Amino acid sequence: MATITGKRKRVEQPSKKGPSKKPALDKAAPGKQKPATKHQDKHASSHASTNGSKKEEPIHVQIVTGSYERVLHGLAARIPTQSLHRKSPSNGTGPSSDSDITFTDSFLFAAHASAIRCLAISHQTDDSGKRLLATGSSDERINVYSLSTAPPPQNAVGKLPSLTGTATAENPRNKSLGSLSHHDRAITRLSFPTKTKLFSAAEDATIAISRTRDWTMLSSIKAPIPKPQGRPSGDTAGPGEIPAGVNDFAIHPSQKLMLSVGRGERAMRLWNLMTGKKAGVLNFDRDLLTQVGEGKYASGEGRRVLWDEAGENFVVGFERGAVLFGVDCKPRAIIRPSPLSKMHQMRFLILPSSQGNVLALSTEDGRVSFFTIDAIVESEGDKLPTIPCIAQIGGKEAGVTGRVKDFDILELSSDEGGDGSSANWIVVTASSDGAIRLWTVFEEELAMGMDDSMKDPRQVGRLIAMHETGNRITCLGAFVMNGKVSEQDEVEEVAGAEEEEDSEDSDEE
Repeated sequence: MATITGKRKRVEQPSKKGPSKKPALDKAAPGKQKPATKHQDKHASSHASTNGSKKEEPIHVQIVTGSYERVLHGLAARIPTQSLHRKSPSNGTGPSSDSDITFTDSFLFAAHASAIRCLAISHQTDDSGKRLLATGSSDERINVYSLSTAPPPQNAVGKLPSLTGTATAENPRNKSLGSLSHHDRAITRLSFPTKTKLFSAAEDATIAISRTRDWTMLSSIKAPIPKPQGRPSGDTAGPGEIPAGVNDFAIHPSQKLMLSVGRGERAMRLWNLMTGKKAGVLNFDRDLLTQVGEGKYASGEGRRVLWDEAGENFVVGFERGAVLFGVDCKPRAIIRPSPLSKMHQMRFLILPSSQGNVLALSTEDGRVSFFTIDAIVESEGDKLPTIPCIAQIGGKEAGVTGRVKDFDILELSSDEGGDGSSANWIVVTASSDGAIRLWTVFEEELAMGMDDSMKDPRQVGRLIAMHETGNRITCLGAFVMNGKVSEQDEVEEVAGAEEEEDSEDSDEE
């Protein structure tokens, strides 16, 4: 003990030139950056706004993925505006060499006890600076989180070691709100039609409606369980257990009607959300299923259903094709990818100039195909017309062969690069091999359509970034982080950072 004390005295012994002074605690140590105060942040933001325009500021995109490995992964992508400008296409195997897009891990943890099957992100309807995130899994639970829409600070660096080399910047404004136990089977679909309501569907053939204010279940819609028909003799299901549950549902923009498709039934159901009761059933006849690619031994069940933004048309997706219906529930056209491939996800986008509706489909062979549903030529025979594919991104031509399990389309406003020389959309695709890709798509490319001389769809878009997550992705959600931090959150964040730094200084002493 005396030896240790003696060594400490020799180390702390003052020099002959004068007594040593203890360094002040508020002075930042070398290699450590002290968080800026509120006054410094305002001064820096005003200085940046005077030196550059808003268009020169980078765009921040929050990406959330779920995987078979139960991992909920949040990524923040920082995209400079020059990466969105029109350039020559990349070589297809990867992003262009001048891409300086950076990815930062926001959160990464095992959120459920089994595979994450679906997720949903609410729309930003106010200036609260927050969005709601709901994740559903095979463990029958729904986890709810609050995500910040404010971009991360530029000086955010990772504090934890990472084997992937991706920086880690934890956002203290992202919080967990708890779990919901409204179902007793695996969750299949989640949706936020408004910021005050959460719709959830499961394999127990129920659709629950929850209120986001206190997460109370307001109502539960019970779909009928189909009768077993043509079950094989070698089926290992237990007595009385047959495939059942809601595969997907779509809510009309008026919030008064809802469509649903389920397992084990070749029909689509219409629900009245004002009364919570069934409004009708539309059975898929054999001729329609044959035209859409459902063979004799196929299930014939709808796997996806989607309304357009105006609520005048809806699309029912099957395994290898889709059918476009009018608001009168009459089939209008057949949509099939070329070459034929299994479909996984559907999204609608609107052309800003012509207000035309374009349907995007992701396929098993790594493509996202685009179909315009406005110009349909009615056929005179019994067969429905087929809508040709006007363009595609990815695929074998672009060096993407893994299936695109899910994707999201982010529309860029005029302030974020929506002029003639910049992209109109950012398409975020997620593959089962764990790769996340960012593509830029221009309206002119989709408006050109497909020439009669072309045998294959036109390859559009440009791959600007790719990130490997290391997990088998099952679902994806993304949004542009254009929100602002409230004064209360900013004060709490700065106070928490100062307390953390003081604790680190005390530990070092």
